[in-house]
Amino acid sequence: METRGADLGGADTSGAGNRRRVADGARLVVRALVYVVVGGVALVVIATVGSVLGPMVALDIATPAMAAWWTVFTAVAVQGIPFLLLGTVVSAAIGAFVPERVFRRVLPKNPALAVPVAGAAGAVLPGCECASVPVADSLMRRGVAPAAALAFLLSAPAINPVVLVATSIAFPGNPAMVGARLVASLATAVVMGWLWVRFGKEEWLPTRRTPQAGAGASTVGWRGFRDGLQHDFLHAGGFLVLGAAAAATFNILVPRSLLDVFTGSPWLSVLLLAVLAVVLCVCSEADAFVAASLTGFSPTARLAFMVVGPMVDLKLIALQAGTFGRAFAVRFSAVSWVVAVVSSGVVGWWLL
Repeated sequence: METRGADLGGADTSGAGNRRRVADGARLVVRALVYVVVGGVALVVIATVGSVLGPMVALDIATPAMAAWWTVFTAVAVQGIPFLLLGTVVSAAIGAFVPERVFRRVLPKNPALAVPVAGAAGAVLPGCECASVPVADSLMRRGVAPAAALAFLLSAPAINPVVLVATSIAFPGNPAMVGARLVASLATAVVMGWLWVRFGKEEWLPTRRTPQAGAGASTVGWRGFRDGLQHDFLHAGGFLVLGAAAAATFNILVPRSLLDVFTGSPWLSVLLLAVLAVVLCVCSEADAFVAASLTGFSPTARLAFMVVGPMVDLKLIALQAGTFGRAFAVRFSAVSWVVAVVSSGVVGWWLL
């Protein structure tokens, strides 16, 4: 009887300890979510108020150019912050709760076969490029091959359902544009993944990308989720601000008359809109409406704008540099731009 009582007492103690740990974990994650959500909402409110008051203040103290710069800067930042928050939440959840064996089971072991699977998986994340960078970073930390993670990084903001629906609304009665965007974007992501399989080098990525055996318990569970969420949001948010500032600066320095020179040439117009996609930093959920408004350009040129933008723009380059390193961001962005332009040209000639 005494032994049975001792066993029951031990079970009660163990159960109470488990309940306390679950309660502590729940409090940690709720606190982290409250901090980040409140902080994100505060940033959006500040940026929104600033976008309204900033131009008026700038007109009073400086020039209309400064007012235009502030408007573009706040627009890019406000567009990116909600999706950046989504991406960091997903990234922290993957890093804290999803074991490496899950990815090893889902993705083929051969990196060349894993690339198209990861590229197609990008269709399930309704976010923009701001969200894809921290998610791809977390996938690499969890043991996913860099080629597959990079294919996912490029495809997720370009072929998810929200983007495709927005494209169909922006181009009513033109389903060929939706199909062309899907095919060209997925082809670019897969080709870039395969290029990494063939030519990529591990030293181009920071050494911390390599998963370490026997990682400490502090990197998993609710505490790991909280720490990863806070770190990724603050870290990536700073580079988002830098990218938004660079995009705004370009917008006020390049005159409209210079852009009109290129509209008469089919190939020059493709290159021009591919460059504009890099510097305008339009969110992938909104870029179709911008492309639809560019009526002076050919359908292929507008397709290039929608394919390049979610994969290579100033804020995305800044986010990649802060996450993966400057050397990687320069190489990867340059090659992605070339592949995206070629893919857009071929698919546009074929379908449009």
